[in-house]
Amino acid sequence: MSAPAHVPADPPSGHRAVANLIARYAELVDDGDFAGLGALLADATFTGSGTPVRGREAIEKMFRDTLIVYPDGTPRTQHVTTNLAIEVDEQAGTAASRSYVTVFQALPDLPLQPIAGGRYHDRFERRDGHWRFAERRVRINLVGDVSRHLRQAAAQ
Repeated sequence: MSAPAHVPADPPSGHRAVANLIARYAELVDDGDFAGLGALLADATFTGSGTPVRGREAIEKMFRDTLIVYPDGTPRTQHVTTNLAIEVDEQAGTAASRSYVTVFQALPDLPLQPIAGGRYHDRFERRDGHWRFAERRVRINLVGDVSRHLRQAAAQ
C-alpha cells in the first residue's frame, strides 16, 4: 500500500516559521552545506567575530574560509539552539528572536565535548508570504577547544 499523498498544511505561523529558520541554520552548519547557508542568509547581514557579511556569495565564502570540514563533508559539530524567545509582529511582517547556542564536536581522536557557547540575536522579515532572516548576530562568550573547528584557531 502506498503512503498517502502529502496534503499541504496551512502556512506556519510566524513563530513556527522563525523557529524553523533557526533550526535550519543549525542543520546546514552541521551538514557542512555552506551553499545552503548562503541561500538561507542571502537577504541577511551576518555578524560574528569579524566584519559583518551580507549576500549569498559572501556568506557562503565566510563559512568556507572559517570552518574546518572533514572527509565526511561536515565540521563534525552539533549546534544545539535553546531558550528561544521569539516576538512576531504578523501585521508588520517582522520578527525578532534571542536564543542560546551550544556547539558540540566529536572526532575519532576528540571525545564529544562542548566547544563553544553563546547567543544568537536575529531579525526576520516576511516577503512574498515567506519568512527569511534579515539579520543574525552571533556572540560567543564561552570558548573551549575550537582548534579543530575554526581555521584561524587551528593556525595559531
